[in-house]
Amino acid sequence: MHEVKLSDGIITLSPLRLDDVEAHLAGEDELLIRWLSGGPGTREGVEAYVRHCREQWDTAGPLRAFGIRLCADEVLAGTIDLRFAGDGLAPGQVNVAYGLYSSWRGRGLATRAVLLASQYAASEGGVEAVIKVEPENSASAAVARRAGFTPGKPTHGKDGTRFDCYVRDLHAAAQ
Repeated sequence: MHEVKLSDGIITLSPLRLDDVEAHLAGEDELLIRWLSGGPGTREGVEAYVRHCREQWDTAGPLRAFGIRLCADEVLAGTIDLRFAGDGLAPGQVNVAYGLYSSWRGRGLATRAVLLASQYAASEGGVEAVIKVEPENSASAAVARRAGFTPGKPTHGKDGTRFDCYVRDLHAAAQ
């Protein structure tokens, strides 16, 4: 696997690895469980997910999962993933999902991660990035707006959950 590293000098995005499992489990809180994962992680479950993510990188699958790391010491501050195919995505659309551990929120790191991931998605052929946010998740919606995303058409998940969609033309992200 070619090791991808994206950086803006403050954060670095690089593929999740097995030595991230402990930091992820320690950083998981009620908000990450509610908005991102849907349930508390277990060591076995997170290890299996990281292995799946690595396999996706190795096979050029549709999922690209990154750890959001602080440049100075590579501390894991959260995760961001890109899905280049999936339910509700048109050809060329890329779903962006992110979460920071509580001690790293409110510092602009998620916005930086979304900007870096959007540049990567554009370089991989993505045309439009999509962020789906439950209406009550105002912090995630604010990240989308700060990263240059604009409101799109709301959608619903398979379970009927309503999502506000934010979209961004990735041609602009590539520049």
